[in-house]
Amino acid sequence: MTTTSPWADWLLYVPMIINLFYLVVTVFGIYFAFKVIKFMNTKIRLDKEKNEKLNKLIADLNQEKEVK
Repeated sequence: MTTTSPWADWLLYVPMIINLFYLVVTVFGIYFAFKVIKFMNTKIRLDKEKNEKLNKLIADLNQEKEVK
């Protein structure tokens, strides 16, 4: 009767643990990419709104200067 050492049993799980680690890193990378894209789209929209308001403010200030 042959018996294996406990280390040999644990070594069988190493490839599965490595693959699980790669899967977790890949899923986190995809999640992070989607969050960055969503953030950038929101930032672009808010920047456009801010620029429109600044342009309107500049136009109003120029108009006031012309009236005086």
